[in-house]
Amino acid sequence: MSAPSPTPAPVPAPASELSNLSFRDQLRVDRLPLRLLQMMVGLSGFGFSLAMLLRSGLGGAPWDVLHAALADRAGLSVGTLSIAVSFVVLLLWIPLREQVGIGTIANAVWVGVSIDLGMLVLPAAPNLTAGILLAVTGVVINGVSAAVYIGAQLGPGARDGLMTGLSRRLGRPVGPVRIVLEILVLGTGWLLGGPVGAGTFLYAVGLGPVIQLALPYVIMPVRGLRGSERSERGTAQGRTDPDVPAGPA
Repeated sequence: MSAPSPTPAPVPAPASELSNLSFRDQLRVDRLPLRLLQMMVGLSGFGFSLAMLLRSGLGGAPWDVLHAALADRAGLSVGTLSIAVSFVVLLLWIPLREQVGIGTIANAVWVGVSIDLGMLVLPAAPNLTAGILLAVTGVVINGVSAAVYIGAQLGPGARDGLMTGLSRRLGRPVGPVRIVLEILVLGTGWLLGGPVGAGTFLYAVGLGPVIQLALPYVIMPVRGLRGSERSERGTAQGRTDPDVPAGPA
């Protein structure tokens, strides 16, 4: 009998698509140093732009309405509460069985640090015109930064993973789940005295389109995983995996 035909190598996803890598695969993915750099640039811009929105005086992003309200009550910075809430949200991943990635931990910590740095160096908008300019610019930078961070393909943030995990568990589309979760978070923050305003509405309606426009230009496609080239070459040459018994001759 003839030897078993070689198993074809996996076909990489098109450059315009996002891959879903496990933590182990993220450590072996191609161009990891460049991905880490892109991720950190995106997270830095994301956090700084959230500070821009808060400094505009026109309200914060939905989650930051909650963070600001809790920070005011606890006497802590907005960034500190952002970090604390991120790790609380990560605890909710456990029953949802979401996979933690490199970007998940980096997002939980560095976005909060970037918010505090932005709040430190940015003055409050002196008038309405400056506030509108700061809010609009903040939303654009936030959307582009989110796309840059997502495009590095190193794992979702805590809040994004909560949304996708709930969507999978409840059997509902991501869109409605995201909307309900954002409304609950925003409502809680507003009841606690968080900053809600026109900037909050602008963020809610403008962020998605900005991410959609920017994402195709910043996705770093997955070309392969380190350590898999040898096994693929062995398969192509007709060699079988050493852990799998050879077929009949």
